[in-house]
Amino acid sequence: MSITQAMVLAAGLGTRMRPLTERTAKPLLPLGGRTLLDHAIDRLHAVGVSRVVVNTHWQAELVQRHLARRKTGPEIVLQPEATLLETGGSVAAALASGALENAPFYVVNGDSFWMDGPAPTLLRMAAEFDSAELDSLLLVHRAFQVHGEVGRGDFSVDPWGKPRRRREREVAPYIYAGLQLATPALFANPPPPPFSTNVVWDRAIQAGRIRAVVHDGLWFHLSRPQDLSEAEIALHANETGETR
Repeated sequence: MSITQAMVLAAGLGTRMRPLTERTAKPLLPLGGRTLLDHAIDRLHAVGVSRVVVNTHWQAELVQRHLARRKTGPEIVLQPEATLLETGGSVAAALASGALENAPFYVVNGDSFWMDGPAPTLLRMAAEFDSAELDSLLLVHRAFQVHGEVGRGDFSVDPWGKPRRRREREVAPYIYAGLQLATPALFANPPPPPFSTNVVWDRAIQAGRIRAVVHDGLWFHLSRPQDLSEAEIALHANETGETR
């Protein structure tokens, strides 16, 4: 399946990343010489995405100015939010406004940073996605391979890729990696915003219309300033074979 549209979620306050985010948006933080937001958009463009919706709220003018300086890549559509709509509310608003068309689309957290395995992660997701059977395909990562605090994990995944929420007091082996492939049907009849994407995921889990694919490359959990520093060191080591 060819996916040509996406949404990058870039409106959050980034409170756990302070003081780095006191005067800038979290997706504008640099890693490996480029901002997290540019990394996400570059990866989407590389797999054929021609239109990317970016929602903004915290430091919205900085995000807008930064994106205006991009010389190549997909068409960027800004979706300012006067008040935070949360992850699910933001995507629902983009669908309602027509910024996202009635076709499958990627949703990428603006602070997500991943490195591909043997095949590009986004193309791997597209190859495993069947919109006749699924409303969403989630990328998950093995929690034990993640540096940083991941709590008790998010999901268990059976051999057919069916995710199950972590039960109370249970430790789940997988954490959501900040990427999903979705159809507009996932957000049909949404609750009033603000609401989390978890609301529509739970509905899809109940209906059996959601699957998960396990990431086969590197993924960085970027929640706190030290996570960004550790990711910079790991990225340098991966690219050069050297440690700092």
